[in-house]
Amino acid sequence: MDEYRDYGPAAPHGPDMTGTHNPVHRMTQNERQIFDYLLKPDDCYNEAGVYWGDMPLAQQVKFVMKGDSKEGKRELSNIWAMFKKDPLSPFAYYFKNMVLPGAGLGLEGYVLFSIGNLKPLFEGTFTDCWKKPHRICNATWVAAVEYMEISGIIVGQILVGILGDWLGRRWGLIQDATIMFIGLIMLTAAWGVTQNGWVICYVWSLFFYGIGVGGEYPMTATSGMENAVGSGKVSTKEDRLHRGRKVTSAFLMQGWGQFFNQVLLILLLLIFHHGSGNPPYSKLAAQWTYRISFAIPAVGTLWLVYYRTFKMRAASKQLAAAKKKSKVTGYDTESLKLTFTYFGPRMIATAGAWFANDVFFYGNKLFQSEFISVILPDNTSIMPGWLYNLINVGVSLVGYYLASFLIDNKLYGRKRMQMVGFLMDFILFIVPAFNFSYYKSTAHVREFQTMYFLSSFFNQFGPNAVTFLVAAEVYPTPIRATAHGVSAAAGKLGALFASVLYNYIDTQTKFYVVPWFGLMGMLVTLLFLPDTTGLDLKEQERRWQYIRAGREGDYHGVAVHPKHLSWWERWRGVGRFYDPDTDYAQKIEDLRRDWEASVARRVEEKAGEWDGEEGEESLWSSDVSTFFEKTKGSPVLTPKEG
Repeated sequence: MDEYRDYGPAAPHGPDMTGTHNPVHRMTQNERQIFDYLLKPDDCYNEAGVYWGDMPLAQQVKFVMKGDSKEGKRELSNIWAMFKKDPLSPFAYYFKNMVLPGAGLGLEGYVLFSIGNLKPLFEGTFTDCWKKPHRICNATWVAAVEYMEISGIIVGQILVGILGDWLGRRWGLIQDATIMFIGLIMLTAAWGVTQNGWVICYVWSLFFYGIGVGGEYPMTATSGMENAVGSGKVSTKEDRLHRGRKVTSAFLMQGWGQFFNQVLLILLLLIFHHGSGNPPYSKLAAQWTYRISFAIPAVGTLWLVYYRTFKMRAASKQLAAAKKKSKVTGYDTESLKLTFTYFGPRMIATAGAWFANDVFFYGNKLFQSEFISVILPDNTSIMPGWLYNLINVGVSLVGYYLASFLIDNKLYGRKRMQMVGFLMDFILFIVPAFNFSYYKSTAHVREFQTMYFLSSFFNQFGPNAVTFLVAAEVYPTPIRATAHGVSAAAGKLGALFASVLYNYIDTQTKFYVVPWFGLMGMLVTLLFLPDTTGLDLKEQERRWQYIRAGREGDYHGVAVHPKHLSWWERWRGVGRFYDPDTDYAQKIEDLRRDWEASVARRVEEKAGEWDGEEGEESLWSSDVSTFFEKTKGSPVLTPKEG
């Protein structure tokens, strides 16, 4: 880019009366430095202005490691400064930025994990109803506990995803919390004149609660991502370097919800069962344990309704800005159609990988029942299963946190993390599948246990964390919640498929079937998932504006860099549009339009005619304003004529 500093005949001069001169050639040194600062941040570009994805591998590794080291030191320095000022302030920061955004998913993880934990307690207490052959209860309704729960989640994921793009993120967040609160009251108070009536009431309460849970997926992912990105004209370093960490840190609250549920159930059973976790279990102890375990999160969910209503008023700001730019009110059906046209194969990746992941997530439970039967052959207590669950959740939390730390690392990132996770789960299931008797023997059951815990770790440090993030990240803002909801619903279909299938095949056959979904997940990730690690999300939104205007080929930025495209998109030739020099000039013209809008707004403000949103005036330094004033011509991005 050095040639732009040798102005020659294109040295700064009067206004461009023809609109044909390249404005980049008319920059002063100071103007050039300012635009480089705005458009070529040092966490993505080196001193020569080369994008990190364009560097040779060795130089790329050096650049990324240097940047990560610098950023790590900066963050540690900030934490230490906060700690010296107030020792509790780092925890307050974590609570505000990581815990609160994921509070809904934490409550969701708590309750949904509780359903599986309570089932063995019900089977051990209400044997004639819950345990086969279900003498006094309808077997279909007992089985429907799992099916209706998942069905409610699927309805919520699709319905609230669409409503979230239609009415706004804030409305969706408030609705989810309200439905979950009412659902928890229903679960706590579920009853019937017969045990079968109680089961039916319990099932429908789960379905209703599941609708709220399903909505949490698209709403938490999209609002968390858009709050991380912000709504300014230029993204911040925090946005670019830690967007993935912010979203996955909210998602990992699901793991903490599971952890606290298991701890609380153990404590409640010990309290109400005379300090013992062993059978026989009294009906009174089981009822108190189950009902209080649902009543406690109801209090937290009610607070969440308040918080989202009064403290998250700006949750829909990014969506509103995108709709305003596209001159759309209500649901953007045109964007939905264009998304399937241009990003359809990405849906194969996000929905297909999530489907495969949930089959694995269910499959992980296969290990536990098998090794407990070997270690404790005469066990009738539910406590060993709960304790092993607790250990497994602890291992999963390690995976969650490691994923959040490495998901933004440009050398590892989203796509590689998901592929490695799928591959490791495939290996950890295929090994015992073809050596089942060997690993089920008393002498080798510990190896079986190890594979169980490792499969949990790589599920979280892999597809479970990544699918939640990329299902929102690879799609444009106007239909982001819809796309995430559809992808998440495909995942729950995987869970439903697994729960039905496992009723008809024996355990060893399950181990034969499950591994291949790991290979399927890895394959669809490899072929159809773009790697958005290190990609400024505002660049993806810039590309979307060109697509929305019918000018896909006129966009030349890093969103079409081969580094950020799937194999399928590269094969289709999408990367041929990438041209960093042309894009640099285009970005300046994009800023020019924003500057012109800012000037027009100031004129209207002085005339008392402006009633719109406040602008971002701090972006326009005197040098930037002077540059735009002395250069004329701004090719407006208008829809292509039919």
